[in-house]
Amino acid sequence: MIHPRLSVSQASSIAWPIEKDLELWAATGIRDVALLLRKIDEAAGRIGGRAAAVRMLADAGLRVDNLAIGPCFELARPAQWEEGRDRIRASLAVARALGSRCVVITTGGPGGLGWDEAADALAAAIAPVVEEARRDGFELAVENTNGLRYDISFATTLRDTVDLARRIGLGVCMEVNNVWCERGLERTIAANADLFRMVQVNDFVVGTFQTPDRAVPGDGDIPLRRILAALRDAGYRGFFELEIVGPRIEAEGYARAIPRSLEFLAGVLRDLGIA
Repeated sequence: MIHPRLSVSQASSIAWPIEKDLELWAATGIRDVALLLRKIDEAAGRIGGRAAAVRMLADAGLRVDNLAIGPCFELARPAQWEEGRDRIRASLAVARALGSRCVVITTGGPGGLGWDEAADALAAAIAPVVEEARRDGFELAVENTNGLRYDISFATTLRDTVDLARRIGLGVCMEVNNVWCERGLERTIAANADLFRMVQVNDFVVGTFQTPDRAVPGDGDIPLRRILAALRDAGYRGFFELEIVGPRIEAEGYARAIPRSLEFLAGVLRDLGIA
């Protein structure tokens, strides 16, 4: 049985089509999942449109925690912002059809803007859809990203991400791989757990020089027990979302790496008394 606080992101089997994801989830008893819009749209191109892809997922009886859609805005180009808003609105409709109430974004690249200028631009760009989502009972969450990926985000630390989220009215997707060695991490968690909509878990092997190159939890150097204990102590009640991606995962194979990850994480959660 899968631990009730664990979910699995489709990114953990990034190269598979949705049909193979569904096969593995059914075979291993995975019901709580996080979906990727890019995978839904890939399936849409094969099976007759986005509605057909959404219907295939809905018919699987999954509990969809969130839908991740990546960057929507070119922050230095205001003429593009309405297009980005429409992408979020369309994604909220997909989330609604799947029974989810949360869409996860990244900020978009700064495009030459300074951090504060980019934050101002994001606030202006996203404000209309934040209000629309809230009015309809949905939440938008922003994910902290890797410092090598300024093409998709300027929010690369948890401290900056929670500041940005509070300013704009967003939830936070805490990605452990990108913040595990951050100064004052436990303090940031303790002060901001109310913002955390989900926590993405995986591992990292020190000496890795490429991204993404995550590891099965327990195989690397991230102090996962300490971080998960800090989240427990801060009162975090959401999902711990498995998101493993990169050559180590490809080499092992999804059908082995995902169940092995879930088994390890379930043991840690049990040891910490996280139910």
